Amino acid sequence: MAAGRRHPRSDRCAMSGWNLADIWEAASTQIPDAPFAKQGSRTLTWREADRRAEGLASYLLDSGAGHQDKIAQYLYNCPEYVESLFACYKAALVPVNTNYRYTADELVYLWDNADAVAVVFHGCFTDTIDAIRHRVPKVAMWLWVDDGSGACPDWAVSYDDAVDTEGIRVAQRVERSGDDLYMLYTGGTTGMPKGVMWRQDDLVLALSSGLGVAVPAEYDPSFFDGFFHEPGPVGLPACPLMHGTGALTSFGTLTAGGSIVCLESRHFDPVELLDTIDREHVSRIAIVGDAFAKPILAALDAEPGRWSLESVMAFVSSGVMWSEATKQGMLAHQPSMLLLDAFSSSEALGMGQSVSGGGAAAKTARFQAGANTIVVDDDGRRLAPGTGEVGRLAVGGHQPVGYYKDPEKSARTFLIVDGKRYSCPGDYATIDADGTVTVLGRGSVCINSGGEKIFPEEVEEALKTHPAVLDAVVVGTPHERFGEMVVGVVQRRPGHDVAEHDLIDHVRERLAAYKAPRRIVDVETIGRAPNGKVDYQQLRDDAITHVKNGDR
Repeated sequence: MAAGRRHPRSDRCAMSGWNLADIWEAASTQIPDAPFAKQGSRTLTWREADRRAEGLASYLLDSGAGHQDKIAQYLYNCPEYVESLFACYKAALVPVNTNYRYTADELVYLWDNADAVAVVFHGCFTDTIDAIRHRVPKVAMWLWVDDGSGACPDWAVSYDDAVDTEGIRVAQRVERSGDDLYMLYTGGTTGMPKGVMWRQDDLVLALSSGLGVAVPAEYDPSFFDGFFHEPGPVGLPACPLMHGTGALTSFGTLTAGGSIVCLESRHFDPVELLDTIDREHVSRIAIVGDAFAKPILAALDAEPGRWSLESVMAFVSSGVMWSEATKQGMLAHQPSMLLLDAFSSSEALGMGQSVSGGGAAAKTARFQAGANTIVVDDDGRRLAPGTGEVGRLAVGGHQPVGYYKDPEKSARTFLIVDGKRYSCPGDYATIDADGTVTVLGRGSVCINSGGEKIFPEEVEEALKTHPAVLDAVVVGTPHERFGEMVVGVVQRRPGHDVAEHDLIDHVRERLAAYKAPRRIVDVETIGRAPNGKVDYQQLRDDAITHVKNGDR
């Protein structure tokens, strides 16, 4: 197994050395008996997490993993998820998130694209992996996490055996630095996910002021000496850790010496969430918009007084906006907590945020711009605040290096404006003179349903493989809970008839279920231009009308 290459130092700022492993090791030394992670009746202390992460890191290195090699987490939320992240950072390896909803082909693409050399996986995924592991020859290690679903296969190693590996401290075997990467895969315009490369130094500094500890901009290894005096905040990622919102908010919590509480259920249950908040005295909850907030509010309204929310300091949402009415409803149950609506993406942190509290909720789609947020036109020219001109949001400061193995997309997203580097993921907005940002939506046709980015081209191609479909376009229509709903606009072949659910099932067989249309709208013609392009906006408007009227 070839050792990974050290990524060149960023030219955006002077080299500094913030690394999550160094910070978390300081916490494990100073508050060893404080909780690190919990799930159900199981509690993992900082001392135990450090020991187990050390063992796993040693196992990976002993098995041939080299500097900055990629390690994939194919896991539901659990202590092993954050523990394996800790191990990767210790060993100067790169963790790679894996969407557990992916089909076999999607998994093969992801792990091949990421150059993954090891996969940490829950036992329930054994059959899926066994069917495809011959297609990912670069993966040399399979680490099986026992979830009660069966025995460890003979081609894998038990995770618990791996964490028992002993040896000298990993810090004496590897060179860690702020240049070490964290890789966060997110959807791409071609329908294939792209790996966003974050230097850990940039990530720590981008997150610290809002979620964790405001660390100095210049690396100071003595900063955390004696810093951790008592257990920090208790964070609960209601959304998956394999998504940016769940992972990044958890990083902030751990950097403050806190602990991560994982729900036991693998499907979101608002009653379980509220029971856990009450029992564990959770202070921070990470959600993704109304898809999570509305069921929580419905449960609170159905049984007022059943749960105490006194411990809750903040609900943090990112990835998709949540509605003003839902915010007001939540604050009615606990007026003292803060509702943080962070406008960010995997490749652009700190574009803006909306803070609600004290019984008043901020408006949906309106945010206070971050310190480094600007609006640019399509030529990359900065637009003056207060002019009302529509442009693309861009944010400077500490941002990713780029996309893994995709220099063209990196060049399109990361722009130089007035001599400074900005991340510009494609959200259109206006900015007022007082810094208020009004978000208008994506310039692309990307669909955001419940925090999942869905790119129409991929779903369209799946629909077109059905023998009854001549042409298809996929659009997003408004949905009360999920923000947007995937709708397939289909032109059928003459003489072919097929039920709506059959087309939906056809897509589900080929793609992750969340990508499949919830409705199918029939049209006589898609109306493509000679160059093959379609009027997505018109088709979306037509689909909205059909859905409202209850037509197919």
